[in-house]
Amino acid sequence: MTMTEQPVERVGEDATCCARHDDRGPGPGGEAPETPRERVNRRWNEVLQETRVTQTGVQILFGFLLSVAFTPLFRELETFDRVVYVITVVLGAAATGSLIAPVSLHRLLSGQRMKDEIVEAAGRLMMCGMVLLALTIGCTLLLILRVVVPGVLAEALAAGVMLWFGLCWYALPLYLRRRAARRASAGRCTAHPGRETGEAP
Repeated sequence: MTMTEQPVERVGEDATCCARHDDRGPGPGGEAPETPRERVNRRWNEVLQETRVTQTGVQILFGFLLSVAFTPLFRELETFDRVVYVITVVLGAAATGSLIAPVSLHRLLSGQRMKDEIVEAAGRLMMCGMVLLALTIGCTLLLILRVVVPGVLAEALAAGVMLWFGLCWYALPLYLRRRAARRASAGRCTAHPGRETGEAP
């Protein structure tokens, strides 16, 4: 190798290194970079883990609801309590269907090169199933408390639990997402102060 070839090779290595860092630099929070295929596989694995957690809870709850109708106490329930029970069973069945649907999607569409669409649909089904599950738990709690607690206290307690679910499951994640978005926006403005005022950097 001649002396004149070394700088050219070095420049090529630097350019390749810089391009690699520019294209796949560390993600937010210093996380390792991902290819689109790695990202969709990670998201699908996360959906599977979340599905396992929620499926266990909804199946146990649904099994309990189905057994209530065969107890002697069920015949003594008032009309309103029977209506609540029917609504609760329907909500539990719908939640079970939504939370098991990602497995059916993956099985029927496996090998069709549609993992992006599967992950997107599974995420929406999970969110729908979580809403149905929260409503099922709230109605179950109302049904039980109306037997145990007299007066309107049962409705108040059930409403309080539903409010807590809303805060934990939806309000808190949305708040954290907005705070992270504001922080990222502030970081971009700090890194490029000229863009916010319209001045040249």
